[in-house]
Amino acid sequence: MPAQPTTTMTTADATRVESVLRQLAPKWTTHLVHTIAKYGPEMRVRDIAHHHPAVNQPYVSKRLAAMADAGLLNRDNAFDRWAPYRLSVGARTLGPLYRTVAQWSSEHLDHAPQGRSDRIEDALRRLHLVDTTEVVRLLSEHGSTRVSHLGERVGVSEQLIATRLNRMQADGLVARTGSRHGDPYILTDAGRALAPVYTAVQQWDNRHSAAPAVRVPAATRTLITGADTVRTAAALRRSPAPTNLFSHAPAPQPRVPTAVTAASRPSRGR
Repeated sequence: MPAQPTTTMTTADATRVESVLRQLAPKWTTHLVHTIAKYGPEMRVRDIAHHHPAVNQPYVSKRLAAMADAGLLNRDNAFDRWAPYRLSVGARTLGPLYRTVAQWSSEHLDHAPQGRSDRIEDALRRLHLVDTTEVVRLLSEHGSTRVSHLGERVGVSEQLIATRLNRMQADGLVARTGSRHGDPYILTDAGRALAPVYTAVQQWDNRHSAAPAVRVPAATRTLITGADTVRTAAALRRSPAPTNLFSHAPAPQPRVPTAVTAASRPSRGR
């Protein structure tokens, strides 16, 4: 079996990973990236919406604007609503990250959607929530851990970390070692297999970390017309962008009997 890619991961790294996952996780983001990659290189809002009849054009327009703010899309004229969108340099290199996420989902999630884009978005929604990456890191490092100890290490209340663990358990990332509320948690096979996903996220972020696009105040926009509009939009696009997992041997994770896991598993409410 090929060796798992490893890199040193700290709490700060976990925070950066979650920031990238939140950037990529919103619904339809993966679908829209794939659409522009396939039919682009440039596409107008109405043409992109044509490929997604399940959502209306205003919603697609709003999602595209948010993706541009997140640095995933570029537009020649930010003030022209008819101007086409194109993938940013970072978005054009999402392929390896998407493939790693899709492979992890295919191999380790029982009830994931079948379509590739749907599968990727489902996986990202399981992984992007606050403190999820840090909990996975801590359980990988320390093994079986009680809720109170996880709360102390993450720096949140026991009630809050219990809520997060319930969601992670419903998402198939962790399991409780018994049926009692105070029993420790461990990583599932899916949780233990996340190292390649986190490594791919870190590698992409290291190459393409960028600050969100700067919005021009409305009062300023009312004074910009004609050639100034083009120059201003070009200047915004040229704004400079600001410029390591489970390296230790993972702690042994005790196997939990299927009957106990089933008894302790919460329903997966969204």
